[in-house]
Amino acid sequence: MMQQPDDVPNWDSGMAPDCEVEGSVAAPVSTQGLRGKLTAQAPLAKLVWFKTGGCADWLFEPEDLEDLRLFLERLDGDLPVMALGLGSNMIIRDGGVPGVVIKLGKPFANVSIEDQVVSCGGGAHGILVASAARDAGVAGLEFMRGIPGTVGGFVRMNGGAYGREVSDVLIDCDVILPGGELVTLPATDLEYTYRHSALPEGAVVVSARFQGHPGDPEDIGAEMDRIAEARENSQPLRTKTGGSTFKNPPGKKAWELVDAAGCRGLTMGGAQVSEKHTNFLINTGDATSADIEGLGEEVRRRVYEHSGVELEWEIQRVGRP
Repeated sequence: MMQQPDDVPNWDSGMAPDCEVEGSVAAPVSTQGLRGKLTAQAPLAKLVWFKTGGCADWLFEPEDLEDLRLFLERLDGDLPVMALGLGSNMIIRDGGVPGVVIKLGKPFANVSIEDQVVSCGGGAHGILVASAARDAGVAGLEFMRGIPGTVGGFVRMNGGAYGREVSDVLIDCDVILPGGELVTLPATDLEYTYRHSALPEGAVVVSARFQGHPGDPEDIGAEMDRIAEARENSQPLRTKTGGSTFKNPPGKKAWELVDAAGCRGLTMGGAQVSEKHTNFLINTGDATSADIEGLGEEVRRRVYEHSGVELEWEIQRVGRP
């Protein structure tokens, strides 16, 4: 059941300075009282791991929770809204993203811990969450060291790594719905399945709470180091990549299916199937998003032809072609 979170700030927006607006076109909302930054035709390639893609019609970087709530309250409900974290696990198509992209910055990256409950802002990196838990002697969140993203992203997609996933530890999350309503959703409302949740379209995760359990910081740190080493040894981390490309089918490994179909090293334009880990696509330097997505579709075609398995994308593909 949706609940209204406690301790919501009550700002007098009329007393605040107007939002900083970059761009020559009219803003999609009244900016009076907004304190964040609003940019028209904002390039997104630099904000995603593949380093490809077009512009957002609008990019809003809120100053804090109330700033974001006020912005979404004023925004036309017909305009699509998309939250952007670290930009991993995402292809921004070359035609750009319609509507508004929300980028959560440092004000949303806080982490606090009380009684083995780890409370995080939606912009907190998985490494930060795991490290803060380790330092406080809270175990159970070590796997977040291996998730390349922020809390908002992996709460939405039920992110996971090395045998565990968000649904194992999430208590609840605070989200701002289209229209600006701030609500708390218990984990059961998200109806988690593998790499999927029932989080409403356009909802922005602004904070979440995870349940840990007491542990020894040295043991927790050792497990985090093991995860980091395993990633380094098996994944092309030093390249322009989006992370795991396809979901693992039941009882199978996507990378094995891709490899068996002869796709290791396969290229299309500037995109390539990684030689190191075949469930990773990489930008070799001059790829377009169309190259990357097209290569992924070719891999899916070859895998289906070889094994009869239809791979499902794990990476989000958003925007206009």
